[in-house]
Amino acid sequence: MKSNIKAGIVGAAGYTGGETLRLLLNHPSAEIVFAHSRSHAGAPVYAVHTDLLGDTELQFTSDLSADVDVIFLCLGHGESKPFLNDHRFGKAKIIDLSQDFRLRDTAAYEEGAFVYGLPEVNKERISRAQYVANPGCFATALQLALLPLAAKGLLQEVHVTGITGSTGAGQKLQASTHFSRRENNIEAYKSLAHQHLNEVMETLSSLQTGARKLNFIPWRGDFTRGIYISAYTECGLDKEQAYELYRSFYAPAIFTTVSREMINLKQVVNTNKCLLHLELIDDKLVIHATIDNLLKGAAGQAVQNMNLMFGLPEDEGLKLKANVF
Repeated sequence: MKSNIKAGIVGAAGYTGGETLRLLLNHPSAEIVFAHSRSHAGAPVYAVHTDLLGDTELQFTSDLSADVDVIFLCLGHGESKPFLNDHRFGKAKIIDLSQDFRLRDTAAYEEGAFVYGLPEVNKERISRAQYVANPGCFATALQLALLPLAAKGLLQEVHVTGITGSTGAGQKLQASTHFSRRENNIEAYKSLAHQHLNEVMETLSSLQTGARKLNFIPWRGDFTRGIYISAYTECGLDKEQAYELYRSFYAPAIFTTVSREMINLKQVVNTNKCLLHLELIDDKLVIHATIDNLLKGAAGQAVQNMNLMFGLPEDEGLKLKANVF
């Protein structure tokens, strides 16, 4: 167990980079050695992440120190592979928050390979890993909603709708995240073709051979952070059997809780939790799941994986309180 982890954050000026900064600044076993940003080099991190004014004098840098134990890659999709081709970090562990290494046919790196970083199914592999590919935000919610069914071979064709906050699209300005479009508005996008479906199906298929089709329609929501999905499928269980299946599957999972009461987004925003709620309507099992897309769907899960990789308590630095009001 390592108690003084030296960390570097690449892409520290973005949303996930900022969340990783906030978590590590308050992590009792971690020290931020550098916060890398080419566009903001020399500026204090609070110039971009204004809530950190008074919390740290750390400055963004364009230099990369090799004297670190772990690197968090908070780059855009498609940028991590080229970055690692151009930079080497010795024996440092790497946690990539992009989608570049999530699939089996893209996981290879140097002498090893990236382990898919979903602790609810890969905790032991993560704890031994040198490189971890952090799951996508929608992918995390979808998998946590469906894993228990796949593990028992009960997964039939699934239909899912899900809504996400504007931070899920990243910090780069685009029409779909503009205030005047997002405010008082909801719209669907990437119907049945979301990029996270491939990683979800790889995990489900590893638990259940021939896992059935997953039909997913995501929505853009009128809020900044959080994901809420609702999935339904036939499974042949009654309500009590379904609850027992989910409770027993997630009994070892420190951040995933199955609720008897209906759940809502505000219960998880600003936490590393996933909450699940089940309904049985006629012959359909309905699974609701909610997470914070920037925490359990990104930086929080990355720090959770760091804890596992260094033999720390899984929830160290992640005992966060939801902003309910």
